[in-house]
Amino acid sequence: MSHVEKELAGQPECWQRAAEVAGDRAGALPAPGERVAIVGCGTSLFMAQAAAALREGAGHGETDAFAASEFPAGRHYDRVVALTRSGTTTEVLGLLAGLRGRTRTTAVTADPETPVVAAADDVVVLDFADERSVVQTRFATTALTLLRAHLGLHTEAVVDDARDALAEPLPDWLVRCSQFTFLGRGWTVGLANEAALKMREAALSWTEAYPAMEYRHGPISITTRGTATWMIGDAPPGLADEVHATGGMWVAGGLDPLAELVRAQRLAVAVAAARGLDPDRPRHLTRSVILAGG
Repeated sequence: MSHVEKELAGQPECWQRAAEVAGDRAGALPAPGERVAIVGCGTSLFMAQAAAALREGAGHGETDAFAASEFPAGRHYDRVVALTRSGTTTEVLGLLAGLRGRTRTTAVTADPETPVVAAADDVVVLDFADERSVVQTRFATTALTLLRAHLGLHTEAVVDDARDALAEPLPDWLVRCSQFTFLGRGWTVGLANEAALKMREAALSWTEAYPAMEYRHGPISITTRGTATWMIGDAPPGLADEVHATGGMWVAGGLDPLAELVRAQRLAVAVAAARGLDPDRPRHLTRSVILAGG
C-alpha cells in the first residue's frame, strides 16, 4: 500500500482531532467580524478558497483567498491565515515576513519544527495529520476541518460520511474514463479544484474543474462518451440531464462535500494504479516548493 493510500484512509480520525483542536486553539483563529485573507499554495490554496467561502457565507466577516504569491500587498486585512503543510514554502514565508508588524498572521502547519513557526504571530500545529507523501490528502482536509469546526460547521455526520467514502467501492467504469471534470458551487468550488489537482498529480490525468454554472459556458463541449463529470455538492437543476445528453457519465455527490473529496482522492490512486503509475512519486513534484533565492 502506498503512503498516500494509508494517509487518505486516516482522515476520519484526523477530522475528529481537528475539531477538538479548533476548540482548544480558538484564540489563534479568526474572530467573528475580522476582515481575513486565507493564503496557500497548490492544495493549500484550494482549501483556502473553500474556507474563505464558508466563513463569509456563515456571516463571520469578509474573507478572501489568494495564492501566497499573488497576495495584494496594498489591501488591509485584520488577519492573514496561511495554510502550509511543510512550513517551508518560499512564497508563504516571504509573505509572512512582509506582513510582520503590520497584520496579525496565523499559520496552520503540520510540523512544529519548521520556519513558519517563527514567521507567524500565531501557529496551529496539526502534526497528527502530517504526511510522508508528496501528494497531499489528510493534512489538507484536516486543515479545512479545523476551520470548518471553528465556524461551527463541522458535525460527526461529516466523519461518518468520510468513513462511507472510504468503504464504498469505486465503479470500474469510472476508473476507465479518459477525462474527468469536477464541479462545485460556493465553497465546494475549492474542493472541485483540489479533486482535479489530485487526478493530475497522482494519475497524470486530463482533468478540469469549474464552478457548476460556468461549466455550461464552453467546458461542456469536451464532454462525451468515456468522460466523467463529477458534481461536488448540490447540482444546478437540469445540469445532470445536459451531461447525459452529451453521452458523458454524470457522478452525483451524495455525501458531505468534504467526504466526496475523499472519494476523488481514492479515484486518483485507483486511476494511477490502472495506468501503472506510482502515486507516491508524482512526476516533476517535490513535497515542498523551496525556491533558490526566493
